[in-house]
Amino acid sequence: MSVYVWELPLRIFHWSLAVCIIVAWLSANVFETLHRVAGYTSIALVAFRIVWGFAGSRYARFYRTLPLLRIAPRYLVKFGRGRAGAYIGLNPAGAAMLVASLALVLISAISGWMQITIRFFGVDWVEELHTWSSYSLLVLAAIHVVGVAIASILQRQNLPAAMITGRKRRRFYRFPKR
Repeated sequence: MSVYVWELPLRIFHWSLAVCIIVAWLSANVFETLHRVAGYTSIALVAFRIVWGFAGSRYARFYRTLPLLRIAPRYLVKFGRGRAGAYIGLNPAGAAMLVASLALVLISAISGWMQITIRFFGVDWVEELHTWSSYSLLVLAAIHVVGVAIASILQRQNLPAAMITGRKRRRFYRFPKR
């Protein structure tokens, strides 16, 4: 038996943002137009996700994310010991990853756009901000992939498939207390 968790717009957002990040990384300093399109698309996707955080299904809404952020450090300790438990929507680590990823995508994309404006063209701190936020985003993406793989093993659940189909196998879930 499975539970419908991730609706189609959220899944499209997730995979589209992943593609944009990969395209932006591979096209940097090589295909500038493609790089810019990936950056602008990323901004639009984050804007969509912010709206969807208030208008989407219950598992996509930010009000469910905030309580998870408070317990994320404790969850990560338990996760490291292999005893974190399963959540039907985002787990606390996923909630922290969502917030950090959205912030880094915006910082990277906006600082990239700033570099091509007359006011900020050639300004060192803008270039450094773009470089460091982009590298940080890649590190975060790698941590995300590894974390999803480990969580899939620990929970005996194919989490990437859930982000494709929108459905998770029903198991014993913990729900955050309000």
